[in-house]
Amino acid sequence: MNRRTLLALALSSSLMAPWPAGAQPAPTPSTKSTPVIKEVRFGVLPLGGTVESRALWTPLMADMSRALGLPVSAYSVPSYEELDRAIGRDEIDMAFLSAKMALDAVMQRRMKVVAQIARRDGMPEHRAVLLARKTGPLNTLEVLLAQPERWRLARGDSRSVTGFIVPQSQLFLPNQIEMETRFRSEFVGTHQATALAVANGDADVATNNTTDFERFRQQFPVEAARLQVIWESEPPPGAQMVVRRDYPPEFQAKLQAFLVGYGKGKGPRADAEREVLKNLRAAYGYVAADDSALLPEAKLEYQLGRQRALSAAWVNDAAREQRLQRIEKAYAAQVEALRGSAAPR
Repeated sequence: MNRRTLLALALSSSLMAPWPAGAQPAPTPSTKSTPVIKEVRFGVLPLGGTVESRALWTPLMADMSRALGLPVSAYSVPSYEELDRAIGRDEIDMAFLSAKMALDAVMQRRMKVVAQIARRDGMPEHRAVLLARKTGPLNTLEVLLAQPERWRLARGDSRSVTGFIVPQSQLFLPNQIEMETRFRSEFVGTHQATALAVANGDADVATNNTTDFERFRQQFPVEAARLQVIWESEPPPGAQMVVRRDYPPEFQAKLQAFLVGYGKGKGPRADAEREVLKNLRAAYGYVAADDSALLPEAKLEYQLGRQRALSAAWVNDAAREQRLQRIEKAYAAQVEALRGSAAPR
């Protein structure tokens, strides 16, 4: 696709409805019987626009369908919020989710982690970044932090680890800045949309990440040339592949084996699979994982909760202490639940 077409897709993605789910509804959380598996509805996390996300995942879903002997359909949406709602309605059987969304789905007992992207020494580390234009009044981090109320912010959804959680916890809150309230205005969108907003002058600074910004450079070289990185985070918790918890264990294992083996063989088919993985920014494929892989995200959210509690205004010290105790209790319960999934059965 040429640059004009990609721009049109990016700008129109927020208006698009999700692709239809399968005809057979999934059992509600209260249903005790084992679901009859007639298809797998794969939830697609927005990578840019909904059209682009679906196109990137379609080859992997086609290969998964052949391996399982079942239809695999895409449930692709333009926002984290809509994907979260679809999971809550049991309209998704399997998904690649941000660590925040995966943690929520696991703690609600709807999903379980089966795989995550493989990492190797020497690979570029995935990090959250802030983008600003190379020219203009805002071109350094110091200027941004000195007067945040002067600037227009383009950020990710509150469920986005690199688009919101990490910048909030590692940069803004330590500088007594609440992302939701301190800026002149804010725009919420995908990483592609936030980068475009700054490049086109509709925002002054954007949250993003190194992986998506590299994809943006390839798709929108003219717009990317106007941007610079003014802040970079520590490596954040990674996204996870999750499946329905009430799937039969043997079917969960079959899905996990497909993911772990994808792109690992030899010959033309394996070469094609590795090209699919490369396009999904998972060059070394996937490795098996369980719910304990979400412990870093649980810790990050715990730290963020404490930061907010300590910086908030309270009626008295007792009220603040009660809030801190609730945060500690909730974190301890999460740790116990996540570690329990890795224990021998």
